[in-house]
Formats: sequence, structure tokens, C-alpha cells
Amino acid sequence: MSDIRFTVTSQFAGCRFDVCLSKLMGVSRANAISLIESSKAKILNRKSQKSSILQESDVIVVNKEDDCVSDCDCDCASACDSSSSLQSQPDICDLEIVYNDDDVVVINKPVAMASHAAKGWNGPTVPESLEAAGIRINTTLCDESRKGIVSRLDVGTSGLMLVCKTDFAYEKMKQQFASHSVSKTYTALVQGNLEQNKATIEAPIGRSKVSDFRFTVTKNGKPAVTHWDVLERFGIATLVSVNLETGRTHQIRVHFSSIGHPLVADKMYGANPKLAGKLELQRQWLHSTKLEFKHPRTGKLVKLESEYPLDLQHALQAVRQL
Repeated sequence: MSDIRFTVTSQFAGCRFDVCLSKLMGVSRANAISLIESSKAKILNRKSQKSSILQESDVIVVNKEDDCVSDCDCDCASACDSSSSLQSQPDICDLEIVYNDDDVVVINKPVAMASHAAKGWNGPTVPESLEAAGIRINTTLCDESRKGIVSRLDVGTSGLMLVCKTDFAYEKMKQQFASHSVSKTYTALVQGNLEQNKATIEAPIGRSKVSDFRFTVTKNGKPAVTHWDVLERFGIATLVSVNLETGRTHQIRVHFSSIGHPLVADKMYGANPKLAGKLELQRQWLHSTKLEFKHPRTGKLVKLESEYPLDLQHALQAVRQL
């Protein structure tokens, strides 16, 4: 099985190896250090230690079988639609904490971790991972399995996710999400060349008759609105910035599939497996990149951003070379 390689750009030059690896892969520092110390992640052609300082044009090599990728196309609220298991699940406390105070915590959720417990899911979840990391979630206004969860990400989607630690924050943030005052920006790589530079997809979404785990555009579904802007074109694929007015399950994946441009490597919604193979990508190219919200207690605007994890970085580099 081939390795994944990442060329260090100016933004990571001067960073410690373990810090950079943690950000690129969306895993904890402890997990990144483990990969380095076991020689499963290294800097090509020079001594690799966790404290090594990266230089521009350095090449990071990661043993692919240890990359946090998933071939399971299930939503965190439903069971897997196939018998295949996740290739590599993150540790139970394998979380990068992006923001943390007495009321809320924002994590950089890795792929292969569910937002909360669900029937048929036996892997790690965000609430239990937070608890294992010593972060107490004291909300009582929701089910125990969904403590503090006001918005979720699919198992195969990585990036910024907010969790409430108190009932006060939970109520306030639920109001913000309901009024669409929280700004969440995703970045997605979709198949094909989108004709427009920006557009809106407005189409209702409901469960598919083909599978309980799939969703589809249907006149009997719930209203769903997706806004997108082109960031970069590659001919065979297009990188887009996505903002949602609504938060339906699999909304981004369903909407782009409905216009003939499924997310790259999103097998559930019609992605070309040959392209996914060329990019060595085993989950949909989708990342929660930016999050803006008013702090539930202070009212101050909080703005957060997340870098692409290693597998998405690698796929993006590969598509530029096709």
C-alpha cells in the first residue's frame, strides 16, 4: 500500500513536526507523537523527531494504513449502510481542542468519529471523547448520548464542531442555530466543472426509498438551501466554499449530487470510484472550515478556522497534477 506524502508550504515552515502533523491529520498531539515515534510518520531524507522544526519544501510521509480515513458512508445519527468497518478509528480522546471556556468547547473533529452515539455505531463519539479528555459536559436538556450537541458533522466529515458545556449555553446556542445566526463555512471538492462561479441550490431533502441511510431531493422533503462559491477549478473537479441556510442530514452531499456534481470520493451519492482511487481518498472531500458565533454569555463574536487534514491536502495536491 502506497504512502501519503505532503510537501510543507510556507504556512507550516518553522512549525514543530508533531504540531504540524496534528493539524494536518486532525488528530491529537498525542496521536501525532505516537505516529512519529513509531516511524509511521517521518520527514523524508532527514532525522525525524517530534520536536523537529519543519522547513519549506520538506516532505512528510505517512504510512497510509494509519491515516484516519473512512470507507463507511454513514451519518452520525444512523447505522452503517454496509458491513465494512472504519479502516482506522481515532482514539476515544483523540481530539484537537480549538476553543474552550466554561460554556462551550469547539473541537476539530477527526474523520471516523461520530458526533454522538447512535444505533449501529460502535466507534468513538465526540461526547465520550471530551469526557475522556477531562472536559465536563454538564447539560441536562438533551439525551445523555447527545450531551451538549447542538449541531453535528457526519462520521466521514472533519472540521470545526461546537459543543455546549452548560444548560445556559445550550439554550442560547440552540436559539442561534435556529435563527441561522451562526455562520458555518464548509469547503468541498466536487466532481466536474461547475458552470457558474456561485449559485444557490434550493431543493427539499428527505429519506431515500432505496436505503434508510441515504437521503435524496424529494418534493415531500424538508426545505433545504445551500449557497456555494467556486474557490478553484481543476477541470475534472471544482473546489467550493459552502454555506448552509438549513442543516439537513447529508445536505451538502445530497444537493451537489442532485445537480450532477457529487463530492469527490462520496460513494454513497454517486462519486466516481476511479477518481477517488487516483486521489487515494476514501471518504468524501468535505471539511468544516470556518465557524462564527456570538458567545452565549458575553455576546462577543467568536471566529475560528480549521486547516484541511492530511488526507484532503493530499487529494487536493493530487488533483492539481491530473
